[in-house]
Amino acid sequence: MIRDITIGQYYYSGSVIHRLDPRFKIYWTILLLVTVFMINCIPTFLLVTGVLAAYVLMSRVPLKFIFRGLQAVYIIILITFFFAFFFNGGDTVLFRIGPVKATMEGLKNGLYMVMRITYLIIGASVLTLTTTPNQLTDGIEKGFAWLKVFHVPVHEGAMMMTIALRFIPILADEMDRIMKAQTSRGADFESGGVMQRARALVPLIVPLFMAAIRRAEDLAMAMEARCYHGGEGRTEMKPLSMKRRDYMAVVLAAVYLAAVLVLRFAV
Repeated sequence: MIRDITIGQYYYSGSVIHRLDPRFKIYWTILLLVTVFMINCIPTFLLVTGVLAAYVLMSRVPLKFIFRGLQAVYIIILITFFFAFFFNGGDTVLFRIGPVKATMEGLKNGLYMVMRITYLIIGASVLTLTTTPNQLTDGIEKGFAWLKVFHVPVHEGAMMMTIALRFIPILADEMDRIMKAQTSRGADFESGGVMQRARALVPLIVPLFMAAIRRAEDLAMAMEARCYHGGEGRTEMKPLSMKRRDYMAVVLAAVYLAAVLVLRFAV
């Protein structure tokens, strides 16, 4: 399951989304995630779904690769739907299981929650799949530079976030190697119930944490060897600059936001 995580990985396809300024892609992802929670009717749902589908298709990342990331969180999605369906309340009762009742309102809210979680994962995945770690760091640092007025360490935060995202696929590969090594020694991670398989994963936690700490120490030593002292006085090999396609994307994003607001408060 951990091999299916796609957030933090980069997939180059040479699309126009890859060539957009990382600052715009970061703000666009935030806008997309905010508008997902503004869906309250079918027209808004269709608009957000259509824009997200166009965004994914324009990235030219294989759909199988994007939707593979949902396999790692399908249990969370099912649990979210279960609680929203049976414990949301409502007057239109569909059926009862003892004291618990399932309502039409719960079914609607459950489907909305599943859709929102799915869209959140897809939107975040497209951002990391079309943006290199260096671009992501520069985009966060430059895009949120205005926070320095409030003494927020933007550079350090961007560096930590990028390293964390970069470590996701690395630790996933490490977890896969540990599982194969344990399997070759007779460990069984597939048979049994959910609780039994969960207990079987406990012996993997200690070596995984040890590997993560070892990689963090190696990274810290490499940064010190290269005289890294934070963002003060650092220069850039490829300074970010907005191009015509970026300004056109900003206009399209503004039109999209206006359409969502109109549908949200007018329908």
